[in-house]
Amino acid sequence: MFICRFNLVVSALLLVSCLVVAGRALAIETIANEAIMIDMDTGDVILSKEADKRMPPASMSKLMTLYILFERLRDGSLSLDDTLRVSVDAWRRGGAKSGSSTMFLLPKKRVKISDLIPGIIVQSGNDACIVVAEGLAGSEAEFAEEMTKKALSIGMTRSTFRNSTGWPHPEHLTTARDLATLAKRTIIDFPQYYHYYKQLKFTYNGIKQHNRNPLLYKDMEADGLKTGHTQAAGYGLTSSAVRGGRRLILVVNGLRSKKTRSTESERLLEWGFREFNNYALFKKGTEVETANVWLGKATTVPLIIEQDVKITLARKSRDKMKVTVSFKGPIPAPIKKGDKIAVLKITAPGRKPMEILLSAGADVERLGLLGRLGAALTSILWGHAG
Repeated sequence: MFICRFNLVVSALLLVSCLVVAGRALAIETIANEAIMIDMDTGDVILSKEADKRMPPASMSKLMTLYILFERLRDGSLSLDDTLRVSVDAWRRGGAKSGSSTMFLLPKKRVKISDLIPGIIVQSGNDACIVVAEGLAGSEAEFAEEMTKKALSIGMTRSTFRNSTGWPHPEHLTTARDLATLAKRTIIDFPQYYHYYKQLKFTYNGIKQHNRNPLLYKDMEADGLKTGHTQAAGYGLTSSAVRGGRRLILVVNGLRSKKTRSTESERLLEWGFREFNNYALFKKGTEVETANVWLGKATTVPLIIEQDVKITLARKSRDKMKVTVSFKGPIPAPIKKGDKIAVLKITAPGRKPMEILLSAGADVERLGLLGRLGAALTSILWGHAG
């Protein structure tokens, strides 16, 4: 086994896209019952506490209601100017008389999709969610089934939805990790609609309400996503902010008050931006190293990385990062371009090792019989392989 070790000089010009990996989060205390923070660009996890524990998401469930609505808008089966009817049931269960968050819709009236979206995001309207569910699936129960199926299809492996609003139900559960996945997919899949999440206020039926996401009112470049609260769930927030070209996604849940939801989310995001940075390591197609070849018409073959690589790393750990290349060598010919013949391994304090296969960058034909005999004789006499 041949192993090459070298220190890597990081160039800011190397990366166009990224490899998604799950790094190990460094320790930081949080008073949230469940929490996760991921870097949007790399997918690295930089904070995790009970991230895979199933929990009631409360109104953060509405992110999935909106995801499905945005899908219908994107595929053209629905438009912002289309209207949906407010059923008496939606008005009764989601309206002001229910004591829940409401858009103050009126029964038997029709409402535009363009109003329902901020009604769900800004006003957290349960009535608006039920109208969407009934309008798109016929009933809220059928819509909830669609929510669960959609969740699984986008990687939310531990989520089950039983309604469109987040109203308490023993089987209406998700995880902090799943909500982070949903936030990431929302940002990636629907850039044309994501702006709704930073809308600060919305007036409908003569009633003005303000967005409940406290981070939108702070000088920290937050632009989404959704709060949640029930007695069982506590106070939660799925949020995202951008700074210096980096986007972080944070999910917290189980906090005791609106105030702690605000201060804890701000504190954790500030920590994430301050303590970590993204480092571009390799650009797709880069020759990382060369490997010796045995009995080939060429004596070496380039080792190529076939994907861009960027990692999120604690700033203080950058100097301790190690990159190694290993392979069983010399590598016997024939070799075909694209053959996976080596492994690049990246290690650093506070994260799981990353291993990436390297490919042969060229074809190497095998020597003819006389060439092989000569190479074998050279190896016997002088100890050289090639």
